[in-house]
Amino acid sequence: MEPIIETRDLSRRFGELTAVDRLNIAVAPGEIFGLVGPDGAGKTTTLRMLCGLVNPSEGSARVAGYDVVKQSQEVKDQIGYMAQRFGLYQDLTVEENMSFYGDLFGIVGIERQDLTTRLLRMTRMEPFRNRRGGQLSGGMKQKLALMCTLLHRPRILFLDEPTNGVDPVSRRDFWTILYQLLKDGITIFMTTAYLDEAARCNRVGLMHRGKLIRCDTPENLQRAAGVDSLEGVFVQTIKAAEALEAR
Repeated sequence: MEPIIETRDLSRRFGELTAVDRLNIAVAPGEIFGLVGPDGAGKTTTLRMLCGLVNPSEGSARVAGYDVVKQSQEVKDQIGYMAQRFGLYQDLTVEENMSFYGDLFGIVGIERQDLTTRLLRMTRMEPFRNRRGGQLSGGMKQKLALMCTLLHRPRILFLDEPTNGVDPVSRRDFWTILYQLLKDGITIFMTTAYLDEAARCNRVGLMHRGKLIRCDTPENLQRAAGVDSLEGVFVQTIKAAEALEAR
């Protein structure tokens, strides 16, 4: 099966800092892929390059069959990108925020009404459709951001630490929604700081100082490391990487 996301020696430098260093990954259609690493590992920069928002310094990437540099608009037509700080309007209601983003995407009329109804039902946000964005809880704001991202029916969803700072119950609800999107055939590429969330992904890439140091299913990673959790894998891998760098 052809990868729907593929990078080859993808790199990005900011001055003397190498944020992403020769990244090679391939994500299959319908997969949920998690990129895990500490702050500064290069996760957000990777997502922004894959979304066509930042050009690589070297290497290449293809998303949905399109080159992220030469065909960035075609890439953007195929994806949804939910940044850590999504641009919701605090004074608009849930439904008004969705209408605004529907206008941006050119989704109008019956199609927008049907999509809005379906998304509100899927996220269990129907009772809050008239509540202003500024009055929503953190978990509800993330659900609203996700709904706005999904309005133009993307094939691929890029999520940058979508549950960061969200309470455990809302995190559980958010993952229920993600699994439903997988059933609908959407490919999900996400970054997360939560290793228990990473364990729910089909495959996980561990990043450290811009480099991809391991990539496999959570089960295979744990089996190869001889530990019973992804936290153990990550600690062991980071120590090994730092020992090699110190030589």
